Amino acid sequence: MRKLLQRALNRVVITALLVLLQIVFFLCMLIQWGNYYLWVSMVFRFITFWAVIYIIWKPNNPAVKLAWVVPILIFPLFGGVMYLLFGHVIIPKKLRNSMERTEKLVKRDLVQDEGILKDLKEENQAMGNQSSYILSYAAMPVWNQTSSTYFPDGLPWWTSLLADLENAKRFIFMEFFILGEGSMWNAVLEILERKAAEGVEVRLIYDDVGSVFLLPKNYDQLIEKKGIKCVAFNRLVPFLSLVLNNRDHRKIVVIDGKTAYTGGINMADEYINYVHPYGEHWKDAGIRVEGKAVWNFTVMFLQMWNMSRYTEEDYSRYYYPYNTKNADDIEGYVQPYMDTPFDEETLGENVYLNLLGGAKRYVWIYTPYLVTDNEMLTALKLAAKRGVDVRIVTPGVPDKKFVYWLTQSNYQNLIEAGVRIYQYKPGFIHAKCVLSDDETATVGTVNFDYRSFYHHFECGVLLYKTQAVRELKKDMKETFAVCEEITLSWCREKFVKTNIIGPLLKLLSPLM
Repeated sequence: MRKLLQRALNRVVITALLVLLQIVFFLCMLIQWGNYYLWVSMVFRFITFWAVIYIIWKPNNPAVKLAWVVPILIFPLFGGVMYLLFGHVIIPKKLRNSMERTEKLVKRDLVQDEGILKDLKEENQAMGNQSSYILSYAAMPVWNQTSSTYFPDGLPWWTSLLADLENAKRFIFMEFFILGEGSMWNAVLEILERKAAEGVEVRLIYDDVGSVFLLPKNYDQLIEKKGIKCVAFNRLVPFLSLVLNNRDHRKIVVIDGKTAYTGGINMADEYINYVHPYGEHWKDAGIRVEGKAVWNFTVMFLQMWNMSRYTEEDYSRYYYPYNTKNADDIEGYVQPYMDTPFDEETLGENVYLNLLGGAKRYVWIYTPYLVTDNEMLTALKLAAKRGVDVRIVTPGVPDKKFVYWLTQSNYQNLIEAGVRIYQYKPGFIHAKCVLSDDETATVGTVNFDYRSFYHHFECGVLLYKTQAVRELKKDMKETFAVCEEITLSWCREKFVKTNIIGPLLKLLSPLM
């Protein structure tokens, strides 16, 4: 029953219902309301016309514009409604004012140590430029003296997290797209409840749409009764909220300002393979950072909290004065970053594009979805054409079949350009990682799809010459060994999906 409800909320299903509604509307107009059909139709078409004009006028990616204009014109009555629900962002004045206040706090409290950035640029100018870009457009500094540990699966990530939660003394901040009742979340919640009773400040943010069928109604109120402060982000109001499309897809844990976690891992039992909804194994990736860079995550969380609660508290009281005396031997640079749908900068995508553009030997990628724009596809192909070893690992077992077919429709074009595609045979891969040239990597929440690039709040960690970079490479080499490499003959055998169904689905790609 739960799966049926989840599918009912699926964007493709909603879109199909709107199209069906349009057909029924036409028939009803013709049969019963013939005298009013012309006027009602003109109103809807006027809305659709101005939606198209607005899309063309916006400084968006042309591929995104085209992907919206085509379905809107095909379904002129409710095309404008689809865009309002899934493509357009209208920020209420109260929320906009709150965002502006929190952004000022971020810029005040997150200050780049210019000496660290200078050292990075002297060591690697391209990496220094990447860090400067993130600093300029996300206000997130790059740090040294921060250790990083990569987790190739959800279970060891969760085990490490439980141990760190047990040692919390001052505060615990948690932010997740999905919370689902079960062994994973219940073990965490037991610690949070106990720590709150001990006087530790505990705050929780979860996305209301991401968790809507996995938690009891008004779960945030139940959590508050346990002594845990809680926010259900962007509460679900079906078909009414114009910011329903913009979800909090981030996964963040901050403990005492000393330790932080992120990655693709949500709080539900499939992420630690206690249940197996899609194949024998759910592969994910996460990272733990300890040191000065944790401050970025602390401020990220507090900004989202203040924006959601319309508060303006001081961030600085959660700053941890990290002892650098014994940290001089920690190598590399770490830069946690965030992306927001409420600006024109697709920072999550651009970090990936910069890694592809700067690669000399190889770029290896984990992504559950490959539903992206022409710029990304061009960058992948161009890197391969100039001799870079570009490899992409996608799921062998899908969680969403329409998205899976659309992902596969990109295979042939990429393979012909020299990109190597691998499907993870044991099941579903949910990790979002990019590794380049043994030195640079990013681990986070950003998928290679329209939703992550344009519509969601996201986060990640950019890494340069750290322990986690080496651990990620080891994991990727082991993962390739259990994957099926896709060939052109495979694409031809799947002709219907890759050359007929996939291209048709691209008309709805921004909705997936």
